[in-house]
Amino acid sequence: MENRNNTIIKLAQTALLAALCFVSFTFLQIKIPMPGGDATSLHIGNAFCVLAALLLGGGYGGLAGAIGMTIADIIDPVYITGAPKTFVLKLCIGLIVGLVAHHVAHINESTDKKYIFKWSVLASVAGLGFNVIADPIVGYFYKMYILGQPQQMAEVLAKWSTATTFVNAVVSTLLVALLYNVLRPVLLKAGLLTFQPAKAVK
Repeated sequence: MENRNNTIIKLAQTALLAALCFVSFTFLQIKIPMPGGDATSLHIGNAFCVLAALLLGGGYGGLAGAIGMTIADIIDPVYITGAPKTFVLKLCIGLIVGLVAHHVAHINESTDKKYIFKWSVLASVAGLGFNVIADPIVGYFYKMYILGQPQQMAEVLAKWSTATTFVNAVVSTLLVALLYNVLRPVLLKAGLLTFQPAKAVK
């Protein structure tokens, strides 16, 4: 019964964070139109992908980011064709953040605020750093070989995507460092955090 309740709580949290990813990307973005009716954007949606992975672990957190951001793409006529790529990349962000934070650093077992802050930032950098590299590269080949865009157009979008993704990564890392380290003790006290600290690590 306890395991079932934990699963229900995780699913509810996943849905909530997916909604935050959706809302933050859909309503808090600066869209930059590109040739051929395409676009890139400055946004903080990835911050909530990372936050989800820090709070829920890579699996549930990755799904929250992937589902929320993919739905945002699906309802936007400009981004709808990129929805499959979005799902894969956002899931990878979550898995990488979860791997670093919970399987390498085991921040869920620590009560040291400095240790938790350091590794939450490092995990964010790892996940978002992956995205800075993967998003333009995957996007380039996706647009050329899946969507059939001309090579020159795909190259232009990849270059712009690199710039905007880097800016998004920097802003998201700073935002996550603040949000996670403020929310974590509150959620722990309320018994709403999936990972409960068991012992001090460093």
